[in-house]
Amino acid sequence: MHPNALLELSAELIAEVNQLDAPADSTVSAFFRQHKNLGQRERACLAETVYALLRERIKFQNLAQSGTGSMHRRLAMLAWRGNAAFLRGALSPAEVHWLEQVQAIDPMSLASKMRHNMPEWLAEPLLARLGDEEFWQLATALNEAAPLDLRVNALKLKREEAQAQFKAAGIEAVPTPYSPLGLRIDGKPALHKLELFTNGGVEVQDEGSQLLALLLAPKRGEMVVDFCAGAGGKTLALGAAMRNTGRLYAFDVSGHRLTAMKPRLARSGLSNVYPAQIAHERDDRIKRLAGKIDRVLVDAPCSGLGTLRRNPDLKWRQSPKGVAELQDKQRAILASAARLVKPGGRLVYATCSLLDAENEVIAAEFTAAHPEFKTLDAAECLAKSQVEGAEGLTEAGALRLWPHRHATDGFFAVAWERLA
Repeated sequence: MHPNALLELSAELIAEVNQLDAPADSTVSAFFRQHKNLGQRERACLAETVYALLRERIKFQNLAQSGTGSMHRRLAMLAWRGNAAFLRGALSPAEVHWLEQVQAIDPMSLASKMRHNMPEWLAEPLLARLGDEEFWQLATALNEAAPLDLRVNALKLKREEAQAQFKAAGIEAVPTPYSPLGLRIDGKPALHKLELFTNGGVEVQDEGSQLLALLLAPKRGEMVVDFCAGAGGKTLALGAAMRNTGRLYAFDVSGHRLTAMKPRLARSGLSNVYPAQIAHERDDRIKRLAGKIDRVLVDAPCSGLGTLRRNPDLKWRQSPKGVAELQDKQRAILASAARLVKPGGRLVYATCSLLDAENEVIAAEFTAAHPEFKTLDAAECLAKSQVEGAEGLTEAGALRLWPHRHATDGFFAVAWERLA
């Protein structure tokens, strides 16, 4: 494709994504369906350019004010993640001169909002919590692309065996530092072409998400509930930990998300999983299981702000009002899920948010209102699940993962045991 044609397509896609009226990955996928003639490299260039823009949107939009012509074309030039020489082939002499001038600006001379590229309502609480030095470490980490983490399906093979199979395919996979089941890969290999993936030997799952399943620590023969199962990443991890025994209920209000679990479930070899769509957290299915469940995981609906390395559009699509509405849902779901847990059973509340409002605040409220639940030390629980360096993963007894500290997505989780 001619350089100018690809640059114009990039500008067109940026114009669509920049409306922020739908998840960026959905908009990009729809755009590619409309342009089926694009090759793999062209798609990669367009997608990476768009995500680069979303990560540093404030900076690029401010810098683009100085140019002339189409704003979206200027944004595409600034965020370009394809071959630099290829891009120059699309530019006029005036555009080349402008781009060189802008790229020569010292990033440290820019205003802080153009360096951290977060809305103020998000930046302020994170700065207050972490302090100046660590806040900037987090801001840098959130503006970098995440690696590809995989969970080895222990029902089918050991981590060392999966690593050897990747090596035979010319892919370097290194063990994740904390999860005993994880492998990490740089880049984006075509997993769907590998038998190791298609036969269910590995599943895509961030290391932080793997640790949530290890914190719940289900055992053989138990009755377990994944209360907000979604597309089943943690459900599959829980089922494998149960060694395909017992009964694992995967509840979700979205039938579409549960349907997306089916091919993953088929690959996994699990037969102890029972997906079920529920109308709401007070569904009759929930009431019938009250006080009967050994372990319940509540991976609650949240802002998703811990996943900004993968979903940078979320920081522009979320709002304080949206977070407050999510808090109401989190309280209601956690209170309902707690009714399922039998005496001696374990309850885990988790989010992939960075905000105390969705994490410590919700957990503290629940603890205060439910004296029948005793808070467990997450480090002790994780150590029993063979998690390396468990002490460094916790704050005030809860699991607290940060992209800049742990190279995972941002996660929070707290575990309780029901006393009576």
